[in-house]
Amino acid sequence: MILPVYAYGQPVLKKVAQVVDTDFEGLSDLLEDMWETMYHAQGVGIAAPQIGQSLRIFLVDTVQAMDEGDEEKGIKKAFINAQVLDEDGEMWSYEEGCLSIPNVKGDVERCEKIKIKYFDENFEEFTEEYDGINARVILHEYDHIEGKLFTEKLKPLKKKMISRKLDQIKKGKVTADYRLRFFKSR
Repeated sequence: MILPVYAYGQPVLKKVAQVVDTDFEGLSDLLEDMWETMYHAQGVGIAAPQIGQSLRIFLVDTVQAMDEGDEEKGIKKAFINAQVLDEDGEMWSYEEGCLSIPNVKGDVERCEKIKIKYFDENFEEFTEEYDGINARVILHEYDHIEGKLFTEKLKPLKKKMISRKLDQIKKGKVTADYRLRFFKSR
């Protein structure tokens, strides 16, 4: 089922997400809904907080972002209860966007390599290393389960330049090719 994406301003996006128990009921359905929602919104990653679930789950599919012939360099995985163990290598800048912050992009500096421990959808544990775009997308989604958004990593001038757009998103005054859910204060 395609779910609405929680937009900038939703409190769930700023919370550190909860650990997922091995007996979590409905996990496979939740993952299926997340994949469907991510692809519908044309994303390369999505985290559970972006669909309103404060859970340490995120999905990444960089296969679709790779150049033709390089698809095998991409990854398509579910990450549950992930923990970044190490970030290494040169910092590099790349323009990022986010399904929860439509029509806003900005250059974000991140390390080129990471080491991460996580469980897959079968609760099998892995410790793996990634670099380049795979590491970047993982770190972007990992930030979501830590209650952080890419806009917090932008340079001060860029933050100032997008502040009006962020206020508009918070007020629900933005359009996207997918359904969004906005915060309504009482």
